[in-house]
Amino acid sequence: MAGYRLTRAARDDIVSILAWSDDQFGEEARKRYEALIATAVRDAATFSDDGGHVPRPELGEGVFSWHLSRSRARTPGGKVHRPRHFLICRRDGDTPVIGRVLHDAMDLRRHVGPGRTWNRDDHSG
Repeated sequence: MAGYRLTRAARDDIVSILAWSDDQFGEEARKRYEALIATAVRDAATFSDDGGHVPRPELGEGVFSWHLSRSRARTPGGKVHRPRHFLICRRDGDTPVIGRVLHDAMDLRRHVGPGRTWNRDDHSG
């Protein structure tokens, strides 16, 4: 498995998403979404640039997104029928950095942009 880093913002996004999911849909749904997010992070870190990464040059050089729906078939523990989030990533050398996990209806430029820093207060996987 490829290594990756999660920024503090990405970790905070995941905590919020899972809390909301648990509140709205219950513990079992939260567990399925949590497994999907973990699978998507591994997939985004592992797959080559031609395997589902969507370049996002408007958000900065080398930035790409990975929609959670791309990882549904590989998620253990039950499927999430309509995942609505995606990862915003870039590479730091050979290491993918997951900068944010955002809802697909959000205005991306309000949350990620070329002028924003990708903090080093992260978690490596």
